[in-house]
Amino acid sequence: MVALSIGGAIAQQAPTVRIRGTIESVDGNTLAIKTREGGDVKVKMTDNVAVFAVVKTQLSEIKEGSYIGVTGLPEPDGTQKAIAVHIFPENQRGAAEGFRPWDARANSTMTNATVAQTVKGTDGQNITVKYKDGKKKVVVPPDTPIVTFVAGDKSEVKPGAKLIIFGAAKKDDGSLEANRVNVGRDGIMPPM
Repeated sequence: MVALSIGGAIAQQAPTVRIRGTIESVDGNTLAIKTREGGDVKVKMTDNVAVFAVVKTQLSEIKEGSYIGVTGLPEPDGTQKAIAVHIFPENQRGAAEGFRPWDARANSTMTNATVAQTVKGTDGQNITVKYKDGKKKVVVPPDTPIVTFVAGDKSEVKPGAKLIIFGAAKKDDGSLEANRVNVGRDGIMPPM
């Protein structure tokens, strides 16, 4: 949370909400979404909303120097077992860099970091990633979904599309507003 002192008053950044689900309907800039938990929410897209498509890609696209996000589960030996990997476009390098708890599954984590090394292992690809405060070893099993973000447009924001909104701003009146929407292309559910 960022707090700024402005003439004695304190202005705070609006709290954000992560939303995963399926678009039920679109009314102008308002999305009606059935969340993965089964609830119904409405999210207003800003006029300048950025739309990104989440598309399948291959493990072979992950190379040393790639900036990736790993949704993982901690293993007893301290490694992370990937349950999804997304490759960031170069212009998103550094986005939310670091390691933290995540809400994809119980006990899941998110590591956004640069690939330092990648080696074929007996149980999948072994990747070492480095971020500003540390590094993690990640095992990527062969069946792990690998996706990337590509520029999309509002035509992809339609009923039936699966989406993830990483940070919908919760307004003072309780409404939600998003300046970025990530939509699964070709029926993909964004796995992160």
